[in-house]
Amino acid sequence: MSINSKKIFVTNHYKFLDKIVYKKRIEIADLINKETKNFELNDALDIGTTEDNKNESSNTIIKSLKRAKVFKSISNQDIKSSFFEKKLNKSITKDFTKIELEEFSSDIVLSNATIEHVGNQQKQRKMLDNIIKLSKKVFVISTPNRSYPIDFHTKIPFIHWLPKNLHRKILKIIGLSFYAKVENLNLLNKKDLILFMKEYNLDYKIYDIKLFNLSTNLILIGIKKKFRFWNLNFYYQLKIF
Repeated sequence: MSINSKKIFVTNHYKFLDKIVYKKRIEIADLINKETKNFELNDALDIGTTEDNKNESSNTIIKSLKRAKVFKSISNQDIKSSFFEKKLNKSITKDFTKIELEEFSSDIVLSNATIEHVGNQQKQRKMLDNIIKLSKKVFVISTPNRSYPIDFHTKIPFIHWLPKNLHRKILKIIGLSFYAKVENLNLLNKKDLILFMKEYNLDYKIYDIKLFNLSTNLILIGIKKKFRFWNLNFYYQLKIF
């Protein structure tokens, strides 16, 4: 295979994968729109926005929210998109000032595929704590499911089920040092999310996004106490194939 042929193959491969991701994220957005239909959502905050505008799937969920009118972003990237009326270049694991909390607090706060990239569980808890502080009514956290047989970051099956220290050692040995660092990848499962939420007196649901009848992603939708309207521990399964 020539170099040009390889480039075409790789490009088409990534386009195909991006279309699958795009389809899944549209379905996630539809789920969020359905579950929040009883809320008046004037403003929406996206946590972990990407500056990437080449892939169709980038920032798809926040852009597909139906009822929000004002969109804001908090990201460690320098976001230039005019879609967001307010932007803050800051890590979600840092402390926020009173002014920042007032300016960026929103009716719905959304974070897609970010919590697994902020570091250890202490930092993941800090991220969740900040998201809850920033949310006026609803918050949504989407993350890949560690219980799925394949880790879509490394494209390798099963080894992410090993104890995390051993998993990281193997990743280093096979040349995937970037993902061996906890600050770059720290996968979660449903049990982890439930343990995180035990610290808060809030109602929430955890949804499964399925591929071939196996849960690839977890979607946690929580509500602030005064907006309760559902029962705990109700699980909804969304199939994309």
